[in-house]
Amino acid sequence: MFPDSAEKAGPNFSRVPLGLFTIFFLRSISPGQQPTRDGHDPAYAYYSWSKNKYESLLPSLGILFIFAGKSPHPQEAPVSIHGLRIRRGALIVATAGLLTGAFTGVPAQASPATCTTAADPAAAATALEGQLGARTAGSYFDQAQGKMVVTTTDAADAEAITASGAVPRVVSRSGPSLEAIMSFLDRTAAVPGTAWAVDTAANQVVVWVDSTVATTARTKVQIAVQQANTQAAAAQGQGAAATPAVRVENEPGKFSLFIQGGDAIYGGQYRCSLGFNVVSGSTYYFLTAGHCGNIASTWYSNSGKTTTLGNTSGSSFPGNDYAIVRYTNTSIAHPGGVDLYSGSRDITSAGNAYVGQSVQRSGSTTHVHSGSVTALNATVNYAEGTVRQMIKTNVCAEGGDSGGALFSGGIALGLTSGGSGNCTSGGTTFFQPVTEALSAYGVSVF
Repeated sequence: MFPDSAEKAGPNFSRVPLGLFTIFFLRSISPGQQPTRDGHDPAYAYYSWSKNKYESLLPSLGILFIFAGKSPHPQEAPVSIHGLRIRRGALIVATAGLLTGAFTGVPAQASPATCTTAADPAAAATALEGQLGARTAGSYFDQAQGKMVVTTTDAADAEAITASGAVPRVVSRSGPSLEAIMSFLDRTAAVPGTAWAVDTAANQVVVWVDSTVATTARTKVQIAVQQANTQAAAAQGQGAAATPAVRVENEPGKFSLFIQGGDAIYGGQYRCSLGFNVVSGSTYYFLTAGHCGNIASTWYSNSGKTTTLGNTSGSSFPGNDYAIVRYTNTSIAHPGGVDLYSGSRDITSAGNAYVGQSVQRSGSTTHVHSGSVTALNATVNYAEGTVRQMIKTNVCAEGGDSGGALFSGGIALGLTSGGSGNCTSGGTTFFQPVTEALSAYGVSVF
């Protein structure tokens, strides 16, 4: 799938003099042995002694410099299989977490660490949200202003928000109050064909009801929404005329999992898409959707099922929507990029999405499509089960795209779960945050 992608043979740096001095200074004081030629140091498996190591250290030292390039890798002959490109890279730190679902052969969990990069415009806003605590209802990127907007229920916070480089916005509802509404809906309105999430810009919770929801079920949702609005208004001392805390929108399509028989990575009678190749020590895996991992124990690269990729090692669905497959075919290379179907995109780290972020999605059915993040921590009630804390986007997807990669630049963000619509008329797609899967299985992108 990547005939025009070749490994960069060696380092390629551009920097100011201070940056050059800092690189060699850090190299001189770094502990332990240096990495092997393939970038893997078994004694220091949680560290990267290449580009990613320096990028993670320098922001904490307050040193600014321009840095581009890659650590040298041994060149390998390209192998064309769905979603795969040959490349070996240095390890980045993976966070540790809890695994939900039965599994065997999953790697040991790594130590906790940050997955975001210094280039993330949401980093300062996220830190500020932590300082504001219950007074904020979140932040989002305003494309028109080119800045992050940070919400607060206290106008006195405006000066500090402005000083951080963000735009302050005073709202009436706090984050905890909106989260309480989400929890209430989880308990009272869990009907297949519905979804909800916080609209940070509107300071409301939005409930989407698709075309499959029958009258009786729709009434159940409407009653739950009315109760939530009544309780929220009473808590704020507002009358019935106040802007409601919850609004309902009709979804013209059907919320469904994007899986079907056909192409790409094959398991059972279905096909899905490979998300990201990941590694733990010297063992390689790939991530895909949990609802894909549930349906097959062995995965193949072709429809005839003559070329084995590997076996499912872990899967979590419903609740979450991620799975991990361990490569068992030693003749298959383990690339670190994402297929753009007209080239490839190098993935060097993983991060958390933010509202307003420009993103791309790659999948085996519809290839690459772009859009933006419209909500975080969404609940989606599929007929097959409910998933929570999903990334909601306006990027389209179709059957067979399940498990595919969501990314922004070289940052891995999510795994395609499901949604509604198509790539002809447009649609809504939900993604499992990839950082949760990396943490659960103790693996990292590379």
